[in-house]
Amino acid sequence: MKGCEIVVEALLREKVEVMFGYPGGMIMDVFDVLYGSPIRFILTRHEQGAAHAADGYARATGRVGVCIATSGPGATNLVTGLATAYMDSVPVVAITGQVPTPMIGNDAFQEADIVGITRPITKHNFLVSTVEELPRILREAFHIASTGRPGPVLIDLPKDIQKAETDARMPEKVEIRGYKPTYAGHPQQVRRAGAEIARAKRPVIYAGGGVISSGAERELKALAVKAGIPVTTTLLGLGAFPETHALSLGMLGMHGTVYANYAMMESDLIVAVGARFDDRVTGKLAAFAPNARIIHIDIDPASVQKNVKVHIPIIGDVRNVLGQLNEIARKGDTGEWLKRVAAWKREHPLAYSRKDGLKPQFVIETMRELTKGEAIVATDVGQHQMWAAQYCRPVRPRTFLTSGGLGTMGYGFPAALGAQAAFPDRLVVVISGDGSFQMNIQELATAVENDLPVKVLVLNNGYLGMVRQWQQLFYKGRYASTCLARDARCPTICDGKAKKCPPYVPDFLKVAEAYGAAGIRVEREREVAPALREAFRIRKPVVAEFIVAREENVFPMVPAGAAMQEMIKGIDLA
Repeated sequence: MKGCEIVVEALLREKVEVMFGYPGGMIMDVFDVLYGSPIRFILTRHEQGAAHAADGYARATGRVGVCIATSGPGATNLVTGLATAYMDSVPVVAITGQVPTPMIGNDAFQEADIVGITRPITKHNFLVSTVEELPRILREAFHIASTGRPGPVLIDLPKDIQKAETDARMPEKVEIRGYKPTYAGHPQQVRRAGAEIARAKRPVIYAGGGVISSGAERELKALAVKAGIPVTTTLLGLGAFPETHALSLGMLGMHGTVYANYAMMESDLIVAVGARFDDRVTGKLAAFAPNARIIHIDIDPASVQKNVKVHIPIIGDVRNVLGQLNEIARKGDTGEWLKRVAAWKREHPLAYSRKDGLKPQFVIETMRELTKGEAIVATDVGQHQMWAAQYCRPVRPRTFLTSGGLGTMGYGFPAALGAQAAFPDRLVVVISGDGSFQMNIQELATAVENDLPVKVLVLNNGYLGMVRQWQQLFYKGRYASTCLARDARCPTICDGKAKKCPPYVPDFLKVAEAYGAAGIRVEREREVAPALREAFRIRKPVVAEFIVAREENVFPMVPAGAAMQEMIKGIDLA
């Protein structure tokens, strides 16, 4: 078999059904074999879109997402998507073409050292040096991407190796020296954790994306109910615990609920499950949860003791460890604690004013009510992302797709296309901003031409909203380069109070129609529900633009460098 044939045969053996990418000179041989294969190939309009689509496919399904690009700029255009997947522990395999082996290092046309470039942002990467090692490398790539703490793996494949022939032997098993993830928790550590839970009077479960990666949502719920412990989730953990449950505290952190942050700060025991104590969760580290002992369950040893002191580390697969813990866990004396948490929830609910224009929170709440939580929701990054995290209230895992660690604008729409390709009969909704949507707006062509009827809700406030919010709160209202309606006629200094602003560019309805999608514009609250019903009814991609209040802010908010209890609570939350 030729190297290019080995690639496609390996993909079929890995049960790859769909992949995303963009062709070019140094990967044409693989595309030539893909042309007649049963794998559905979706041509995106930019390689970054391909990487995000593979990521969205992986997050929605739990399977490895696959993307492919040519050498040089094709490969480097994957970088943002790979970094996004790496930060959020998403299993992706990226295949890139490379110049022929004898030309590597000679500054050949469209040559880039993509292995060197992506080393810090991939779980592993390979430069294939012989066709004989290609079957093993392909098998190892999928194994590494999907086991242990998941992550992206890149395979750089020179042109001459794609053409070379060998007697291909596809390995059935993978044995990688030095790579042996631990799956079962140490029994002694599990017993210690069980004893701590039984003693605790103010425990909190802090659940992250590792719960979803492991498929441990049932075990998590069982522990919370059995031991009577309230649960808060990270942004990536949304859906790991149903937010309609009485024990749910919603999301914690910089834009988390007041009661989740209070509970973390007042707790005497934190059970961290598949989470990494990142800065958006802890706030000021020196002031974080001063009276809490910490149990940390994670499959990645490097994540434990990294940011906070851990009293009982348990290395292992979250699902396995929670299963072990559920066998011995007992409820402690938590009655008064649960009453206190319930009081916080009553006193400090998420709230917003419905005066002064259409509010983005209202749009998201209405979407949630109409879909009854059944939709797969993907978000871009910014204010709309945080409102979605607060008001979507997911009840199942793999239904809320967002860029957490890297915070990648332009992620949501192509990620939604990946999810829609995986689940053609599900409703897939994108919550985006007018800034983020334009980052990968070209993928409207991908959506239309591949019959991916994603519904894009653009919350248009005419600003790069989250940056503008920071400028308002911490930079004396100096809106530097954040107004998206600004043009050459505007004054040099603008405080956002001008009454006659230039027309907004672009007209999203005309853009949608130019690509063959449907366009809807909404400016009033009473129009929201009918517009959403119409969007969901249309059997093709829809861009629904909502003209929302320009200077609405996301609250609660913990200022950068502040302790979690020092949050700005916002309207009616004081």
